Amino acid sequence: MNRGMEKRTTGFSALSRRVIGAAIEVHRTLGPGLLEGVYEQCLAHQLSLDGIAYRQQHALPVNYKGLHVEYGYRVDLLVENELIVELKSIEQLTGVHEAQILTYKKLSGVRQGLLINFKSL
Repeated sequence: MNRGMEKRTTGFSALSRRVIGAAIEVHRTLGPGLLEGVYEQCLAHQLSLDGIAYRQQHALPVNYKGLHVEYGYRVDLLVENELIVELKSIEQLTGVHEAQILTYKKLSGVRQGLLINFKSL
């Protein structure tokens, strides 16, 4: 990881830094312009190569007054049951995208989350 990236990731957990490093490796290899699903598959593969456990398209149920909605939401990657990773490949992230990951954190009880935009890495 280069020095500039190291400075930007100092506030992150060790696991977050490893995932960010894997995402950078995917982006360096593939470059911009691919579909989000391609980046998701490749990042999942890179996490496997790096020995990092994850679940892809992990379902987050919603419970409402006795109603259980099994597949209310899906998290792109749940890493080591500690970190939610939501991937995008868009021109610019907005508040809607930030709200999405905050919702996932609330529903899952997971405290850490990364919102990674492969369009702008």
